[in-house]
Amino acid sequence: MAVETASRLALARRPRRLRRTEAIRGLVRETRLTPDGFIYPLFVCEGRGVRREVPSMPGVFQLSVDEAVKEAAAAQVDGVPGVLLFGIPDKKDATGSGAADSDAAVQSAVRALKRDVPDLIVITDVCLCEYTSHGHCGILDGEEIVNDVTVSHLAQVALSHAVAGADFVAPSDMMDGRVAAIRQALDERGFERVGIMSYAAKYCSAFYGPFRDAADSAPQFGDRRSHQMDPANVEEALREVEADLVEGADVVIVKPAMAYLDVVAKVKMRFGQPTAAYHVSGEYAMLKAAARNGWLDEPRAVIECLTSIRRAGADIVITYYAREAARML
Repeated sequence: MAVETASRLALARRPRRLRRTEAIRGLVRETRLTPDGFIYPLFVCEGRGVRREVPSMPGVFQLSVDEAVKEAAAAQVDGVPGVLLFGIPDKKDATGSGAADSDAAVQSAVRALKRDVPDLIVITDVCLCEYTSHGHCGILDGEEIVNDVTVSHLAQVALSHAVAGADFVAPSDMMDGRVAAIRQALDERGFERVGIMSYAAKYCSAFYGPFRDAADSAPQFGDRRSHQMDPANVEEALREVEADLVEGADVVIVKPAMAYLDVVAKVKMRFGQPTAAYHVSGEYAMLKAAARNGWLDEPRAVIECLTSIRRAGADIVITYYAREAARML
C-alpha cells in the first residue's frame, strides 16, 4: 500500500507538465536573460574610418572613434545599454603615459559617445597593459611591477576618463589599493557621481589570448601571475571582492565568467552587491570556431552559455556577443 501511495504521489507531481509548451516553459522559467544586463566591449584605436577585424575574434573589430560611435549606437538600438572601452594607442612607452592623455582614443571616444549617444552607459577600462611598451599592467622596476607607483598612475588615468564623461571606470590591473586611490582621486576633483566597476576577482587565465591580439597587450616577457589570481583559489577571490567593496567599488567583476561560475555564485551569495561577469575573448572565440566548423548550433550555445552566467548570479554580463545575443532574444 505504501509503495502504491508513493507511486500515485510521484505521478501526481509530473514535472513534465511544466515543460509541455514554450509558453508554459517561459511562464515558470527561473532565470531571465535580457539585453538590459549586457555590456558590449569595444576596442578603440586612432584614426578615422578604421574597422579592422581581429583575426582570432570573428565579428570583433578595432574601431576608430567615429566607427566606435556607430557601433555603440547600433548596439543601443539592439537593446544593449552600455559599452566597455579599451584603448589601442599608436605609441607606447615604458610607463604607459599615453593612458592618461586627454586626447587619446578612449577619452575622445567617451566625449563622442556622450555627445552622440547620450543615454548609453559608458564604462572605461583602466589599466596600463595596452599602453606600455613591455605589455605589463604597471610600471616596472627591473622585471617587477611597482604597486604603489602604478596605483598613482592608474588614479590619474581614471580621472582623465571621468573628465571626459565616463559613467564608470573599471580598473582591471589587480594592483593592491587601486580602488581606494581612484575613489579618492575622483572625489577630490568633484566626480563623486562616477562609479567604479572593479575587476575584483580577475584570474590569470589562459582564456585571454584573443584579447591580447585585439588590444596588442601581450607581455614582452614573463606573465601576470604576480598580480592576477591563481585559478585554483576561491576564498582569495572573496577576500579580494570584500577589499574592493570596502575601498569604494560600486560593482564588482569576476573574470573570466564560464570557467569561474562557482566564484560568481559565491561572490553574489556572500556580498549581495551588483556583480558582473566577463565572458572573455577565449570563451567567445571557442564558440565562434566551433560554430564555423559546424560542431554546434551557435545561437542555442550562446544563449545557453550566457544564461549559465546569469543563473550563477551575475547581474551584468560583459560579452562580445552582446549585440548578437540581444538580437537572438
